[in-house]
Amino acid sequence: MSNPFLSDDYHIRWSTLTPEHVENDIKQGIKLAEERLEAIRSLDPAEVTLENTFLALEGATEELSRGWGRLNHLDSVSDIDGLRDALNKMLPEVSAFYSSISLDAKIWASLKAFRDSDAAMSLSDLEKRFVKETCADFVASGADLPDDKKARVAEIDAELSAITQKFSENVVDSTDDWELVVDDESRLAGLPDMVKEGAKQNALEKGNGSEDDPKWRFTLQYPSMGPVMQFADDDSLRKEIWEGMGQIGKKGDWDNKDLIWKILELRQEKAELLGKKNFPDMILEHRMAKTGQAAIDFTEKLHAMVEPHFLKDQEELKQYVADKTNSDVRLLEPWETAYWVEKRRQEEYDFDSELLRPYFSVDNVMSGMFEITSKIFGIKIEQRETVFGEDKDGAVQVWHEDCLYYDIFDEESGELLGSFYADWHPRQGKRGGAWMNTLHTGLPAMNGKERDPHVGLMVGNMTKPVGDEPALLDHREVETIFHEFGHLLHHLLGAAEIKSLSGMNVPWDFVELPSQIMENFCWERETLDLFAKHYESGEVIPVELFDKMIAARNYMKGTHEMRQLGMGMLDLEIHMHGDKYKGMELRDMENKILEKYKTEQATESSSVLRKFSHLFSGAVAYASGYYSYKWAEVLDADAFTRFKKEGVLNAETGRSFRKEILAAGNTRPADESYREFMGRDPELSPLLERAGLV
Repeated sequence: MSNPFLSDDYHIRWSTLTPEHVENDIKQGIKLAEERLEAIRSLDPAEVTLENTFLALEGATEELSRGWGRLNHLDSVSDIDGLRDALNKMLPEVSAFYSSISLDAKIWASLKAFRDSDAAMSLSDLEKRFVKETCADFVASGADLPDDKKARVAEIDAELSAITQKFSENVVDSTDDWELVVDDESRLAGLPDMVKEGAKQNALEKGNGSEDDPKWRFTLQYPSMGPVMQFADDDSLRKEIWEGMGQIGKKGDWDNKDLIWKILELRQEKAELLGKKNFPDMILEHRMAKTGQAAIDFTEKLHAMVEPHFLKDQEELKQYVADKTNSDVRLLEPWETAYWVEKRRQEEYDFDSELLRPYFSVDNVMSGMFEITSKIFGIKIEQRETVFGEDKDGAVQVWHEDCLYYDIFDEESGELLGSFYADWHPRQGKRGGAWMNTLHTGLPAMNGKERDPHVGLMVGNMTKPVGDEPALLDHREVETIFHEFGHLLHHLLGAAEIKSLSGMNVPWDFVELPSQIMENFCWERETLDLFAKHYESGEVIPVELFDKMIAARNYMKGTHEMRQLGMGMLDLEIHMHGDKYKGMELRDMENKILEKYKTEQATESSSVLRKFSHLFSGAVAYASGYYSYKWAEVLDADAFTRFKKEGVLNAETGRSFRKEILAAGNTRPADESYREFMGRDPELSPLLERAGLV
């Protein structure tokens, strides 16, 4: 295979995607794209059609996008020697190429020639929207700028691609660099047995200790460090973990401080070149919020509603700690908070969240989630045999032994709608957190052609199996899997006849609706009983434990809500008013911005911005869009009231959601899609009621 990264094989042969192919394949992808773009540039204005302009542009970069997407994905999940260097070598050329397309005067002239032609007036509504959205993207990217400003925009895009890649690498490398090996078992008091056994197994895998002389290894991946911060009685152990977390994006050559300021500076400069006051106004122009100020107003409105509950949470927690330690009320240390929050939860609700783990084996969660979505959305999901590192008849190659693969079919027609990979456990060189991504956007059957199925993936860093037991998740991890699968369904069930309008290609503050609405199914008795089954006995969650889980659902909810609002406000403020903070230490800037959002602590934590990959791991990423989690939460809480009213597993309701939200994609404005599903505009009260804030 001469160009494996560009191969159009539906089942990707991951073993062939090696560093030595990167440069040749990506350059070949650019060459193919350039040949197609030249055909668009060369059009006589009298010869323009939808097919040789807008549709030709849509397909021009197909191979390059395929290869570049696969390369970036492997970089996020694998530590293949030489892969990062190969990516970084090609990054400037690829970034410059993509940036040049919307700044190309001849391509823009051909597009405008068709847009303004009589033929454009007779297009279908879908085609008209396609033309309109494409032109809006060109204008937003600088197509109408004078040449000198276009050149500067291209320079900024290239520089942002390079330094945001470096930011992401620094987060991964500084996370992987840290470890804590404990040789005194008494320090592990309070930790669940499964966590201790996992840490012991991890130590053995890294050559630390033995069965006769055990040691316990902890990392900064959540399944390792999270339970320590929540359950460990040893204050000094939690402090060591906290100090380790403070080094992410800060230590030595991995310090992200200067990169952050440079990214903010470049984003602001680009916004001004494009005639916008600030970066949020540039980014949000074609989203539901429209302006940065509208997003801030939304955040501040919710802040006013949440603040009394937040302040009450903080005072009650401090009083609880004082009572339990026979001391005066005081500020808590940052390494104490999660521990005392859990202690108080267990006491006030008689609820230990760890008691849920045996009911959440990852296999049961996945199969139950598939059963739920099959019932409501009219689909069928089948797991395929996988193989790593080689070919095998009937098996699908994957990028790691942990990876799984599934096909998704339409229940009624039997058509293959798409396929997806799932990769759930942490490892060296793998990016932290959880995410979903696309590998191929397909098309429905049309014009005599068979359906072209979609391909996607979902990735996480969940609790690993320990010994002979399956991977047992906490409820937070279960919600994360449902969340990412919601994104995946948005992609796989997309039915638009134009790829750039399909699935998740919707305004960013609408894209979280399908993911967040799926989390609701993790709280309903009817749906939990389909997957929350004890891994040994097969029994469902006992009524008493379920009741305690529901009773504790909104425990410290004001604090949780305020943290999310604070992250959104921090994002908006630094991108709207970055100049007024120039020269400040990152932590001091955060304290100033988040004065009314942040829990006051006895010791200051390191700046969250240093590791805030949502904002700084891409040229745009979630920058000026973190508020959209809360924006979409308003939508998901409201939309789920229809499921609650008509039946959580009501097939008619589910198929309506599939048709009006998932399948529709960006074929119409997002607010129209919402109204088609709900019959009205969204309301705020369901979110506040669900969160126990009214």
